[in-house]
Amino acid sequence: MSKDGRSPSELHDNHPIPTPSQPSPVEGEGSAVIDVRGLNKSFGALHAVKDFGITVQRGRICGFLGPNGAGKTTTLRMLCGLLTPDSGAGTVLGHDVMTQSRLIKRRVGYMTQKFSLYEDLSIEQNLTFMARVHELERRRERVEATLERLGLVERRAQLAGNLSGGWKQRLALAAATLHGPDLLLLDEPTAGVDPEARRTFWDEIHALAAGGMTVLVSTHYMDEAERCHEIAYIAGGRTLARGTADEVIAASGLITFHGEGPGADRLAGELRDRPGVEMAAPFGTTLHVSGRDRSALEAAIKPFRKPALRWTETRPTLEDVFIQLIHDLEAGRDEAA
Repeated sequence: MSKDGRSPSELHDNHPIPTPSQPSPVEGEGSAVIDVRGLNKSFGALHAVKDFGITVQRGRICGFLGPNGAGKTTTLRMLCGLLTPDSGAGTVLGHDVMTQSRLIKRRVGYMTQKFSLYEDLSIEQNLTFMARVHELERRRERVEATLERLGLVERRAQLAGNLSGGWKQRLALAAATLHGPDLLLLDEPTAGVDPEARRTFWDEIHALAAGGMTVLVSTHYMDEAERCHEIAYIAGGRTLARGTADEVIAASGLITFHGEGPGADRLAGELRDRPGVEMAAPFGTTLHVSGRDRSALEAAIKPFRKPALRWTETRPTLEDVFIQLIHDLEAGRDEAA
């Protein structure tokens, strides 16, 4: 039985989940695994997701970014069949997102923000239980292969509740991929783990994608976003930017200057109020100043061109772009009000 009292078959709509050897309706590099448009979801007065649309091809890693409350988790839950959209259209893994959630669930792996496996069971026991939930054939063989793939063999007898954050993350990924899903949805999977564990995790994600698995991952880390094949940034339930990291940065139209020298990081407040400056933020002892009007931006920083303070034009970062997107969204709201 699961934590909520349902049997393994009830968890999956009384249908066995197909093993990776069974044919999939989504075949071949370049096939759209996710192709949805106009998805909406409300909870009472809260319109959590507004006219959301996205297309993700087979074998791609798509980063899903946005502030807390942007609608990322709600969107992931709609895509994996746990929530039915209020309106919209499209397919996930070739199945209708509005009417075929049962078929979608069977072929999706979903790793939630919160660790949701049994802490009083060992690593091996948790994976064996999940193999039974998915009604897999050759369960022992599948569990052994997963333990080996994720480096869990030597810890197989360790209780899940005694694992560190990084090892819990690895176990959760093992459970989410044990049945060989075609689509893997990850909701902020590396929050609270150390940099080495994050790197190991991303190496595994790229290995899965190289094998044909499609991955949609939400994250707050800009370095992780840059490791994705493409990114989508949402806020207020809407998609504000979409493309590769380079495409999103180029489309922003931002021009950024990097200031360094004594006291450079203390100028952010003063520069934010100057015409042409749309964003000014300290980075350690340096300062990033961005805007879309080059002449106005250069005029704004000109008074601060002292021998000890040096300004260099630099490529905007994803963080620069996303801060600007939020400012634009807030400015639009103010104008509408």
